Amino acid sequence: MGNLSDLRENAGGLQHEESLLLQVTSIQESLRQWVNLQSAFEWQLQQTAKFFERDRRDALAELQARLHLLID
Repeated sequence: MGNLSDLRENAGGLQHEESLLLQVTSIQESLRQWVNLQSAFEWQLQQTAKFFERDRRDALAELQARLHLLID
């Protein structure tokens, strides 16, 4: 493993590559990946639901408000 400056230098390249991948990934593929992750970690999500329920509800409310703005 390289030193910290090497890691920082390579991080910019990784972020650029990640941006390119996100640009070419379709909505369907993104949803498929999300469903696969959801399935893989479902049991952990259920075990930790009580710790994060408020955050999830807040995020859902924010998303609904943003979607409502798009509709109006």
